[in-house]
Formats: sequence, structure tokens, C-alpha cells
Amino acid sequence: MGQNLAQNPVILEMKGIDKRFSGVHALKGVQLELRAGEVVALMGENGAGKSTLMKILTGIYQRDEGEIIFFGKPVNFHDISESQKAGISIIHQELNMMNHLTVAQNIFIGREPMKNGVYIDDKKMEDEARTLLRRIGVNIDPTVKLGTLTVGKQQMVEIAKAVSRECKLLVLDEPTAALTQPEVEELFRIMNDLRNKGIGMIYISHRMDEIKRISDKVAVMRDGEYIGTVETKDTTKDEIVKMMVGRVIYGDQKQTSDCPEDAPVVLEVRNLCSGKTIKDVSFQLKKGEILGFAGLMGAGRTEVARAIYGADRFDSGEVYIRGKKVDIHQPSDAVENGVCYLSEDRKRYGLLLIKSVAENSTLSSLDKYIKGGWIDDKAAFAAAERENKKLRTKTPSMQQKLKNLSGGNQQKVVVARWLLKDSDIFIFDEPTRGIDVGAKSEMYDLMENLARQGKSIIMISSELAEVQRLSDRIIVMCEGRITADLAIGDATQETIMKYATLREEA
Repeated sequence: MGQNLAQNPVILEMKGIDKRFSGVHALKGVQLELRAGEVVALMGENGAGKSTLMKILTGIYQRDEGEIIFFGKPVNFHDISESQKAGISIIHQELNMMNHLTVAQNIFIGREPMKNGVYIDDKKMEDEARTLLRRIGVNIDPTVKLGTLTVGKQQMVEIAKAVSRECKLLVLDEPTAALTQPEVEELFRIMNDLRNKGIGMIYISHRMDEIKRISDKVAVMRDGEYIGTVETKDTTKDEIVKMMVGRVIYGDQKQTSDCPEDAPVVLEVRNLCSGKTIKDVSFQLKKGEILGFAGLMGAGRTEVARAIYGADRFDSGEVYIRGKKVDIHQPSDAVENGVCYLSEDRKRYGLLLIKSVAENSTLSSLDKYIKGGWIDDKAAFAAAERENKKLRTKTPSMQQKLKNLSGGNQQKVVVARWLLKDSDIFIFDEPTRGIDVGAKSEMYDLMENLARQGKSIIMISSELAEVQRLSDRIIVMCEGRITADLAIGDATQETIMKYATLREEA
């Protein structure tokens, strides 16, 4: 993007915004500016104050100091309905919609067109919804229940709802977190259309590749303070990250493997097949190796991981662990053989959010702490504390409920769990999804430390820079097949993408 919008009028100015919560100085003199038809990416680590700033903008929170000027006039919204009436809409990462209602009902809830002032005019409402959806170029039936749509389509309904309110400023908070690549492309097409209509957008995301594609400027916050705004086209990923955390995170691509050539093979997969998703997959993993799995959405990487772990059945193939053929029918079989799987969907498959850090850490190894038929809580607690201390998990105490920890620290608790279980083959599926760049840096250090300790790692990631930064070797998949097994020194982004799109000839 990075188009010249200097002639466009400024529609939003936030100046000297201060906010305190029970003595905590959450925002310290923050500023932000947005022009008509401009997309400003708002970036910063978790806890930087981005969400607090947006809640102040939309009237959910009241600022302690500072001023907000919207279309040249000072404003002070007392709740979200006031900001919506003024033309500001926010689309949250967790969509706040009613799945049991139709698309049209969701768009016009609380503002339904009436017949004779008594009855809701369903036909008029559906016709208006259809017109709105057509305006943003989306083909969705307004009469279907919202819950039947994908997350991407639901998000487009939210945008249509914002447009129906004559939205002038749209805030999108991590909008692509749960979207497929085609849905991301559709979202960006809609955003570009809104931009051309003069709607200003504030875009919150951790995904650097998206920021470079969709934003005109990047505004950075750190520890509740405004750091600066840069033109997207004139800056680099490392410069943005350095503004966010005060240091460079990603670093350069690894040039040579840290894993010795004569390291023993700890895991071997031979001729793994499962329907159309896994087609004759074979590979080896060595002791102390980080083996990256790259590929586009639907390439089959997660399916291979879940099959090895016993989470999904496979049709044929063999798995060898430390040279011995093993039969893995369920995850417990994999765990007993020292294999653990850290799912990309931690909250669904990896964590008990209402339980404590200690309980989550010792969940898989409680048998170690049984004495006389009872769990030795003191020993279990001490083990959880020791392992989390090693991993530098940031938590007030071991009794803290896991839901109160950041995404990066939740991920560390899962690692602690498997270390306490004496796992030595770790499968990380999208290990840094949904965590900020500072936490990413810590996760990279953690994985490299595990490898140095002789643990073996399979890492599945959709971020090429991440795969190149960490892997000793990279396996590329396309449509269920392995298309390349690359030494890290040969794994340029161009080469990886060539093999990631190497489809079978019909």
C-alpha cells in the first residue's frame, strides 16, 4: 500500500491520552492520527496498551487525560452506542454475534425496519441486508443462520453491519487470526474497497507480512507509551519490531545446521498415508534437531503431526522411535514413547484455562507424585514451580489461573507439562500463533535451548521467516506430499515457495 494520503483530511486525532487502573499507569500520553481512506496498523506487544486505547476511542473506557478530535470536533463518548452513532465501529477478534439469528437479523439487530410501527418487516430487512452485502462485494444469503457460516464470512457480515451504520472509521482487532488464506484475500479486497470510499481504518495485528500488504502507516506502542509512526513502504520488519520491543527479534536466517550429521535418528516415519490428506510421507528426525515443516494452508502438515501423535488414525505406514517400530493408536501411546504435541489451538486442545499454572503443568505426570494412593501436592507443586522457573514463565504464582496469563506464557506452561513428563520429541504446531513479537523471541530461545539439551523438535509454521530462523532442515509439503527436504543453507523463500506450490500433474 503506502500510497500518498497527505492531501486527505485528518479524521481522527488522539492527543495525550492517559489512563490509570488502580494505580497502574496503562496509557501515558498516547497519540494517534488517522486520515480518510488510510489504513494505520497499530502495533505493539501484548500489554502495550493497544486495546485500552481502542476502548477509550469507542467509549468503553473513559480517559483520565487527553483529547479526542473526530472530524475536527472534540468528542467524549460515554459508551459504544455513542461512538457507533458518530460513525466508529470496531470488529473484535472474538466476534460478538448471535449465531442462532439470521445474517439479516444480526446486521439490523436493535434497528429493524418496522411495518405499521408494530411488526418487524422481515422482507425489507433481508432486501436491505442483501444490498449491503452486495455493496461490499460479498455473496452471502441474508436469510441463513449466522452460525452456519465460516468465521471469515461472519466477519464480512460484521463489516456489512458497520457499513449499514454509515461507518467512517473502522477498527479491526486481529481480524485474520482465524481466517484461511482465501478469506484473508477477501478481507483485504473489502478493506481496499472501503479505503477507496474514504473510510479510515485502524488495523491491529501481529502478522508482519499482512501489515506490509495492507497498511499505509504503522503506529507503534510499547509499555503504554506511543513510540512513533512510520510510513509502511519506507520501513522494514526489523525496524518495526525494534520499535515494539527495543531490539531486533527475527534475526537472520540460519545458514548451517546446529545438529551434528552423525546425530542418531530418534523418529522415522515411513510411507504414511491417510486418505487424500497424507500421501506416502516419509522422513527422519535426529536427536537435537529442529525440523521445520513448511507449506501452504491445506498442505497436510498438521495432519501428519496429528497422525504421528495418534490424534487421528492413518490408513497405512510405519512409525519408528529410537529404531523400534511402535504402534500409536491414541495420544497416550505417543506420550508413553516420549512424543508430545503442542497444538496450534492451545485453548481447545492444550490447556485447562480455569485451572492453575501448577495443575496444568503437572497434568500429564501426576503418576510421578503419588504416594500411598494420594497425590503429593507439595512435590507436584515444587516440580511445576521448578520447571516454569527454568522456562521463565511470567506468573504471579503457581496458583494463578491459566486464563490470566498471556498467550506466550500459556505456551510455556504446556512445554513445562511435557518436560515434567520426560518427553524428548516435541511437535510444535504454529508455536507463536497469537502471541506478540517479544513472546515470539522467548519461544525461539526456548526451542533452541530444548534442542541444545538433546530434545528433538518438529516445528510447523506458516511464517517462512520463523521456519528459516529456527530450522536445521526444512521439509516442504504440498497437497499431502513431501515435495522437498532442504538443507537450511539451500532454503531460500523462493525455493520453499516453489516446492510449496509443486502440485501433482493431473
